[in-house]
Amino acid sequence: IAAGGDRCGGTLLQLQVEERGNAAFDRFRFDLGLEAEAPTKAEAMAQLNSRLAALRATLRPLVSGELTIPAPSTYRSGGGSGPGASPIREHASTSVSGQVSKANYDALIQTAGRLAGVSLRGFTAQAAGGSEADLQTALLRQALASGRRQADTTAQALGLSRVRLLRIDQRGGGGPRPMPYARMAAASFNPDEAPPPERFVSLSLDYCLS
Repeated sequence: IAAGGDRCGGTLLQLQVEERGNAAFDRFRFDLGLEAEAPTKAEAMAQLNSRLAALRATLRPLVSGELTIPAPSTYRSGGGSGPGASPIREHASTSVSGQVSKANYDALIQTAGRLAGVSLRGFTAQAAGGSEADLQTALLRQALASGRRQADTTAQALGLSRVRLLRIDQRGGGGPRPMPYARMAAASFNPDEAPPPERFVSLSLDYCLS
């Protein structure tokens, strides 16, 4: 964005300013792994279906909205020749993802994490409605104010009195930060201790000092 013409008859000052902040959040996106293992593929799939039914029943009163469950994948392990070779084992797996409120966060971790074949892959905080847009606006204002302060300070140091913004080049981004769970713990998990969604605004600013 160019402001008020792009020519500078004085000193050109180029600044890079970045501001970061955390958005308020009220829910989590969760990702669970589900696996089964048996001597035959049919048995492995039957076991996977049984475990999936148990997991669905556990999640139903806790989750918000629909679950996402992709088609299962299978593979074989073992079956080598020679002494000490391991027997053939068929494996079947899928994943289950969805959303859970802060109120049900710990209950989902504790109950789903103890089911057979279930692994907790990660929970990602989701920004509350409107909080990301509000945060982005606030960060933009902070970055512009910071750039102006730096430009004013530089102008004063050079004995100049006029500061004019020539150009703004804006980048922004960030988002939810996933929190993985390698294993279950005995203690409960506090949703307010989870990493919140993070946003940032980065500005390249050109000022004319004269």
